[in-house]
This record gives sequence, C-alpha cells and structure tokens, in this order.
Amino acid sequence: MSAPKIVVLDYGSGNLRSAQRALERVGADVVVTADRDAALSADGLVVPGVGAYAACMQGLRAVDGPKIIDLRLAGGRPVLGICVGMQILFDHGVEHGVDTAGCGQWPGVVDQLEAPVLPHMGWNTVDVAAGSSLFEGIAKQRFYFVHSYAARTWELDTSAGATAEPLLTWATHGQPFLAAIENGPLSATQFHPEKSGDAGLALLGNWLNMLS
Repeated sequence: MSAPKIVVLDYGSGNLRSAQRALERVGADVVVTADRDAALSADGLVVPGVGAYAACMQGLRAVDGPKIIDLRLAGGRPVLGICVGMQILFDHGVEHGVDTAGCGQWPGVVDQLEAPVLPHMGWNTVDVAAGSSLFEGIAKQRFYFVHSYAARTWELDTSAGATAEPLLTWATHGQPFLAAIENGPLSATQFHPEKSGDAGLALLGNWLNMLS
C-alpha cells in the first residue's frame, strides 16, 4: 500500500517543517508547497497556522487558500487545520479590535479567551467527542496548546439537514473552548499535534487512516 500523499500548505505561516516531519513519521509522503494543483490533488491537505488571525488570512488569500480549501471540501477531499489553521475556518476572527473575515466553512467567531493567564501555553486534557476517529485510542492523553484566541461556541445547526452531526472535542482554560472538530472531510485541532509527542503522532496517524 502506497503512502498517502499530503500537502502542507505553505502560505507563510505555521510550523511547516515540524508538521511535515511529524506526518512523515507516521507514514505520509509529504510536500510543503503553495502549488494549487498539488494542493487540490493530494490525498490530504494540512493547513497550519501561528500568529495573528489577520496575517494568516492575508497569507492564505495570497495563495488562493480559501478557494483551494473550498474546492477540496466540495469534492469530499480531506483537510486538516492546525491552531490558527483551525481558527481561520470560521466566519471571522476578532483580535485587538480588528474583525477579519475568515474562510467561512463554519459559522461563528474566534476571539480572546477569558482566562486569568494568557496565552494558554502548555499541556492540557481534552473532552473527546463520543465516536471520534481522530482520537481513537488516545482519548485520555494530553495535548500541547499555544494560543490566546479560540472558538468558544458552536453555531452550525445540522438538525434540519442531512449532514451528519459534527464531532466536537472541548478543552478548558478559564472557560471551555473548541479543541478539535471532525466535520465530514474537514477536521481541525486548536492544539499542535506536531508538538504533542506520541499522542500527537497517534492523532496524525488516525487522520491519515481517515483519508482512505
């Protein structure tokens, strides 16, 4: 069986090489690139992200990232967002009073956590959604977070449609926030699996298993 072909989208933000190395460790054939055709044709697309929401969206638009993500998902082709790469999947983000439009895959806003200490930096447990494929075999593990902003509510209502209900995994730092989402071909983690040791590698391995 050939290794799944993964593109880590290079748009000037994120731990590109560490994400590449982690994916390679769990058996993927990984390319870091902004090439549109490669990103569209890969078995899986990883969208990392660190830093400010507005800067990430600016970089993403420069390589036509929102359209690439949209086209992949329209064809049922998997995408994984990591950290700010998860945040930009929502409608918009608010940082320091600046409201920036996101990719709009999910309704809602990403804004600052209400917590006594920011950023939320270090290892934390998560409350894994029942039936999760991403966390299969690792539901009791801790994962590494570095962020001050997060999606704190979930606004997508699938009750009236045929879409399967998304699987929501939560964590708490001062208040609950979304730590991971599994929504058909679109998955995302607020934490960094590439920095989360064996548990993070296991999660990335689970994601690769979800591609087939």
